[in-house]
Amino acid sequence: QKKQRRHYSGKKKRHTLKTQLVVDKATGTILCVAHAAGRRHDFRLFKQSQVRFHPDTKAITDTGYMGLQKLHGHTILPKKRSKKHPLNKEDTWNNRAISRDRVPAEHVIGAVKRFKIISSRYRNRRKRFGLRFALIAAAYNKDVTP
Repeated sequence: QKKQRRHYSGKKKRHTLKTQLVVDKATGTILCVAHAAGRRHDFRLFKQSQVRFHPDTKAITDTGYMGLQKLHGHTILPKKRSKKHPLNKEDTWNNRAISRDRVPAEHVIGAVKRFKIISSRYRNRRKRFGLRFALIAAAYNKDVTP
């Protein structure tokens, strides 16, 4: 029962698994895959996966990776808004430009979701999830590369 509790996400009210993809923007290939229990935060999963970028590489992430700028200097993050501090026009335009740069990665995520391993409930053993997802990523990369 303790093992089961690790995978319970209070946000989604079910047992979940979280997957992280590192995608090359130019080629559209999946470079790295990491997974953890669903309650793990995105940035914490990134730190535990020990993915390291070359210092000259530009990392474009979403707002779940706040704090990555301290680890990697060339990180581009959208600016968050709050109720009391809405975004001005310039910040909104910057966020849209960042979103446009993230589109190829989102297309890769959508293509992987077509395999239904992350888009629907995973009913198999959690121990084999990493192996199966790595096989799906390899099949996707083989399909993308000429």
